[in-house]
Amino acid sequence: MTAYTDLDIARIGEGVTHRTLPKPEWTHAAHWAAAFWLLTRPGVDAFRDMPGLIRAYNEATGVPNTDTSGYHETITLASLRAARAHLAARPNTSLSAALAELLAGPFGRSDWPLAYWSRPRLFSPEARRAWLDPDLSPLPF
Repeated sequence: MTAYTDLDIARIGEGVTHRTLPKPEWTHAAHWAAAFWLLTRPGVDAFRDMPGLIRAYNEATGVPNTDTSGYHETITLASLRAARAHLAARPNTSLSAALAELLAGPFGRSDWPLAYWSRPRLFSPEARRAWLDPDLSPLPF
């Protein structure tokens, strides 16, 4: 697993925002890094802004946003909720330390949403397009 510094987190966040992050660097961990960065930016509403940033980044890197690939609304919003709760519980922790802790736990696995959503519900076109509540277990945050 990659360890990110606070500067790495900023570089990833800015790279997604400006669509300059090399596509191979857009990993599961980098998604979390971008979420942490956006959530801590003054004047930024991550829940409003991240969906558009991811869609634009995908398009810039040749990833179509369709019913089967690219942007996923439910996963994005669930991840932002998890990241916000994680950061709120660690107000005096650096972003890099908070990210390392998150990635070392269950959210470090790319399949973490499947603890809350059934596979058919999570990967439905509806869940890609709009928020769908979990059908297996409520989110803990």
